[in-house]
Amino acid sequence: MGRDVTAHGGGAGTAPATALAGDVTAPSYSPRWLALREAADAAARAPGLLDPLRAWLAGSGTGTGPGTGTTPGTSANLVRNAKPDTAADAGTGPAPRTSAASGTGAASGTGADPETSGGSPAGPLVIRDLGCGTGAMGRWLAARLPGPQHWILHDRDPGLLALAASGVRGPAGDGTPVTVRIEQGDLTRLGPGDLSGTSLVTASALLDLLTAEEVDALAGACTQARRPALLTLSVVGRVELDPADLLDADLAAAFNAHQRRVTGGRRLLGPDASAVATAAFTRQGATVLTRPSPWRLGADQRTLTAEWLRGWVGAACEQRPDLAAEGRAYLARRLEACADGALRVVVWHDDLLALPPGAEPVEPVPAPLADHNDPPGAEPVEPVPAPLADHNDPPDGETARGERR
Repeated sequence: MGRDVTAHGGGAGTAPATALAGDVTAPSYSPRWLALREAADAAARAPGLLDPLRAWLAGSGTGTGPGTGTTPGTSANLVRNAKPDTAADAGTGPAPRTSAASGTGAASGTGADPETSGGSPAGPLVIRDLGCGTGAMGRWLAARLPGPQHWILHDRDPGLLALAASGVRGPAGDGTPVTVRIEQGDLTRLGPGDLSGTSLVTASALLDLLTAEEVDALAGACTQARRPALLTLSVVGRVELDPADLLDADLAAAFNAHQRRVTGGRRLLGPDASAVATAAFTRQGATVLTRPSPWRLGADQRTLTAEWLRGWVGAACEQRPDLAAEGRAYLARRLEACADGALRVVVWHDDLLALPPGAEPVEPVPAPLADHNDPPGAEPVEPVPAPLADHNDPPDGETARGERR
């Protein structure tokens, strides 16, 4: 989920921000951090978006979208920026750049090239995972979708791609095979043609590392190609810590400012990413569904919580050096409470599903969208019309509490 402080934002001992095109100084994510957060990410992702996705894929007849038929295509030169997904099976060791995850052969046993069959009845779903990290999204989603699948995993980091190639094995939800291919490159150059032959675009904890222009381009590529997109674990700028501390609000605000920083000439969206992405897809005519996907960290996640705290406080103090002295004392108090099992943290994120223009409603729309403070399972999935409400603005217009990477 939200890489929270630790994942991007460069705090001590945390996974730093993703490398992007033109940002030669951006470090890559640590497999250790990705492995540490994978279980929390998996528990946080919103399963309520999967029924609409499965319904759309089934109703399209081909997996490439209603009325489009199969689109032969070449596999894309696409790709993206190294966003940490969730964790890695860190002990897997390097893997070849092309690998069959299920052990059934590179084309999942169908005899057809999965990337030219375009998710047709004769071939598997073709799923492109942008900023795949070590393949955590594939490990989570493959078993939740039926039918044979061919995953194309994209990242800038060759070390993470090697882990991803051996880490996404399947099988699919109905026991059919899952195969994998990896691609190294830059996602920010993705265009509609790159999605030829694709059934679904996915990403995890990626959007907040992009700029508004890059998110707009991604939305345009997906909608013009009539491909659905499942984009999970975007931070929304809210963190809740229990017990509270007087310094929480200052650190949260500084952290959120850090996530919106300019790096390599690019202004990152940080906690504005979900709202910006929803607006971008909506402008392109897509049906957009969002759902909260919070990390809920307690005594059973002490190692992850401690690592997240170090990154969160570190990024805040990097943004506001005047907080450094108080921040060190704050971190010591929080780490002690964490070690004692006395600290609870909720890091809020959003998951987003964008269905192509012209998609029929895939499920009834109940009452209004629930607030992020409601417990999981209580919020209905609802299309979000334009203009979009900003999840960073809590009820009653109060300033949102910080959160993230």
